[in-house]
Amino acid sequence: MRRILMLVLVGGLGLVTACGSDDASSAATVTQTADAFGDFATISPEAASTIVAEPPADLVVLDVRTPEEFDEGHLAGAVLVDFYDPDFAEQLGELDAEVPYLVYCRSGNRSGQTLTMMQQLGFASAADVDGGIVAWQSAGLPVVGG
Repeated sequence: MRRILMLVLVGGLGLVTACGSDDASSAATVTQTADAFGDFATISPEAASTIVAEPPADLVVLDVRTPEEFDEGHLAGAVLVDFYDPDFAEQLGELDAEVPYLVYCRSGNRSGQTLTMMQQLGFASAADVDGGIVAWQSAGLPVVGG
């Protein structure tokens, strides 16, 4: 399962860089992050879109914003777990740690913290959408709701 997610991540990264991304440092950062954390990475919205379009088995798209933010628009099929809930860590701990996750928030702050928590809780793999839903929408990628 983890190998599939990594193949999709690497393939998505290759697609993004092959499409003329002029930000080589951003691609290098994603690669370094993936290397440093194994199956945990911060990826571009375009790479995340590739994962959503051709998801690995059991992929969970995890939105860690508030219900109000979620209602304004979210990724298709996203599961909401509010980062600000007092029992957020417990809710996170109740999720299946063996399946891959694509995590996002508004700008990447909460989802980045969530990725760290997931690593500490023993999750197998997760990718954080760099820049959150703001970057996702800026890239012209679709959301539902709102």
